[in-house]
Amino acid sequence: MKSDDGSFFDEPTGETPVVSATDSRVTVTGAEVAAEAAESIPVIDEATLLPHWTDAPTGQVPIVVARETAESDDPWDSIPAPAWREGEADWVAHEEQFDASFLAGTARDDDARPWEFVEVEASTETIEIDAPVEESPAEEAPRPRAREQRTRRTLGHDPLAGRAARQATRSSVPMATLTGLVLGAVVGAVFLAGTIPVVVMVLAALVLAAAEGYAAFRHAGAHPATLLGLVAVLTLGVAAYNKGVAALGAVTVLLVVFGFIWYVGAKRTVDVLDGLGATIFVYVWVGFLGSYALLLVSPRYSVDRHGLAFLFGAIVLGVANDTGALFIGRWLGRHPLSPTLSPNKTVEGTIGGTLLTLIVGAIVLPLISPWTLHAALEVSVAVVIVEPLGDLFESMVKRTLGVKDAGRLLPGHGGLLDRIDGLLFVLPTVFYLTHVLQLH
Repeated sequence: MKSDDGSFFDEPTGETPVVSATDSRVTVTGAEVAAEAAESIPVIDEATLLPHWTDAPTGQVPIVVARETAESDDPWDSIPAPAWREGEADWVAHEEQFDASFLAGTARDDDARPWEFVEVEASTETIEIDAPVEESPAEEAPRPRAREQRTRRTLGHDPLAGRAARQATRSSVPMATLTGLVLGAVVGAVFLAGTIPVVVMVLAALVLAAAEGYAAFRHAGAHPATLLGLVAVLTLGVAAYNKGVAALGAVTVLLVVFGFIWYVGAKRTVDVLDGLGATIFVYVWVGFLGSYALLLVSPRYSVDRHGLAFLFGAIVLGVANDTGALFIGRWLGRHPLSPTLSPNKTVEGTIGGTLLTLIVGAIVLPLISPWTLHAALEVSVAVVIVEPLGDLFESMVKRTLGVKDAGRLLPGHGGLLDRIDGLLFVLPTVFYLTHVLQLH
C-alpha cells in the first residue's frame, strides 16, 4: 500500500509478536528503593483510624469536644477545650484558661503585639558626644486587663482609675473668712427684705449648685441631661412653695418620664444609664433636698412668717457647725474622721463644730421668735448629726468623680455646692422637727 509521501508499508496482519527467549524478564527501574522505603513506614494501628463513612455510627464523642474528660497521653490534652463565651459569666468562668491581657495596653518594643508596629518618633534633642548619657530605666506601667476595659462595672475596679482629678482652689483662711462674712451679710439682708426675695435667693442657689453637680459628672465622663435637670430643680422649687409636699412626687415623676424621652435618640456612644442616673441623682440631691427650704417658708406651712425664722435658724446652725469644724480642725485636728472619704476632716474638728453649734443654738436662736431654748437645743442636736453626714456625702461623691471642689464660685471655699452640702441634709431635718415639735 502506498502512502501519501510515496512510501510503502504493510497492512496489519493481526498476529501477536513473538518475544525472544532472552528478553522474557521485565525490569522496573527503582523497585529496590521503593521496597526499602516501604519497610521504614510505621504500621498504623487500626484502632486510631477513623471509621469508614459507610460504617454504622458508634455514638462516640470526638476527642476535640470531650477533651476535658478524656484520659489520654496525647500532649494536645493540655490545650483547653473550645468554649462559647457569650455572656458576662462565660468570660469570668474562663478567665483562668485564657489571659487576654496581651490584647490591651500600649505596645512596647519588648512585648508589642505581632500585628502592631511601634513608631519611633524622631527626637529633635541634640546630645553632646563627649557627655555621658545616663539611661533611666523605663517605668513599667501595669497593663490593664482586658476584662476591666470591657465594662466600667467590673468588680474590684477603682472608680478613680484613669481620671485626672480637677485641681482644687487654693485654700486660704483669710480669703475664706472674708468671703463668708460678705456672703452672710448678703443672706441677712435678703431675709430682712421678705419672703419673696428669700424664695428667689434659694431658687438661684439651688440652680447654681445643681449646675456645679452636673458639671462634675460631665468631668467624669457622664452625659447627664443638664438642661432638663436644671429646669426640673427650678420647677420643683416653685411648685414646692406654691403646692407644698404634694409637688415633690409629681415633679419627680415628670423628670423620670422626660428623662426617658430625652435619651431615646441618644448616640450609641452615650451611656444612657450613667446619663439618666446622673440627671436624677443631682436632682434628688440638690433639688429635692433643697426644696425643703421653700417648704419652710411656704404659706401652706408657715404661720405669721415663722417659716423665715425657721429657715434662718437652720442656716445659722449649719454655718456654726462648718465654722467650728474648720477652725478647730485646723488648730487641733490630728485624727482623720474618715480617711477614705475626706482626710481633711478630723475628729477634733467635728467636736469643735458640735460645741459651737450647741452654743449658738442655746444663745442666738432663742433671740429669734418663735424659737425657744428647748426647741433650739433639740434642733441643734439633730443638726450636729446630719450636718457632718452631708459633708461626708459630698466628699464621697467628689472622690468618686475625681474632683476636689464642685466649683470656683466662692473664693476660698470652692463652689456653692461645697458650702450648702451639709445644709441640704439639715433642711429636711429642721422641716420635720418643726412639725413634730409643733413650733409653727
